[in-house]
Amino acid sequence: MLNFIIMHEVQIRVGVFAGIFAAIALWELIAPRRVLQVSKIVRWANNLGIVVINTIILRLLFPTAAVGAAIFAASYNFGIFNFVLWPVWIEALFSLIVLDLLIYVQHVMFHAFPALWRVHRIHHADVDFDVSTGVRFHPIEILASMMIKMAAIGVLGAAPLVVIIFEVLLNGTSMFNHGNIKLPQLVDKWVRFVLVTPDMHRVHHSVIAEETDRNFGFNLSCWDRIFGTYKAQPDAGHRNMAVGLEQFREPRMQSLWKLVLMPILNENEVSSKIHRKEK
Repeated sequence: MLNFIIMHEVQIRVGVFAGIFAAIALWELIAPRRVLQVSKIVRWANNLGIVVINTIILRLLFPTAAVGAAIFAASYNFGIFNFVLWPVWIEALFSLIVLDLLIYVQHVMFHAFPALWRVHRIHHADVDFDVSTGVRFHPIEILASMMIKMAAIGVLGAAPLVVIIFEVLLNGTSMFNHGNIKLPQLVDKWVRFVLVTPDMHRVHHSVIAEETDRNFGFNLSCWDRIFGTYKAQPDAGHRNMAVGLEQFREPRMQSLWKLVLMPILNENEVSSKIHRKEK
């Protein structure tokens, strides 16, 4: 069974991705949280276009990706869990928690350093916030994230199955917490004790720099509370808050070509620098 999962990892992940995306998209139609500002067809064409580009580049440069790093570590007895004999469930839980913390730290770093922010800002430049925003990342960030994960997996000696589970969780929770979906207030309150909810993460996509640098978590919500980056609600409220970046609000800045070039775009760069300095 394990060999089957590893051999068909790509098909499994694509299937899960499509299923979760479709489920969140349907939820958005039934119970939307906010009124979207831009044509969904146009935004989705560009956002999903980036996903296609990322997938092609990633598979060309890292054919086996993170799972390959886990298989390599296991084959050569490399990493902590190939020397420490802990129960399998403890190893799995510890690996998932450490990898999730790594993603949180990585996210913070992509905001803290100007060069990394230029790459990451494509994610924040979306003028709306829905399930497609959760997969809108620049190829450079995707490659950098993969190399960081592969290094961490090698150090941990995380099992291949655990890595697949983590990748599925990371992808799935990203689509969930970017969903334009309405959760009952009481449900949101209890869920966010453990997981990042859409209302919690939406704060992070505010045009206000003070709010942009809050709520970095993608899966577990505890890291923002532990490290003091948690903000419960946006100051303007979820229905009235502006989403995106001020310097990239024009429709022409949202084309697929502009998204690919966004790290090197100089338009309104003065505005961009002021935005980062005012935080």
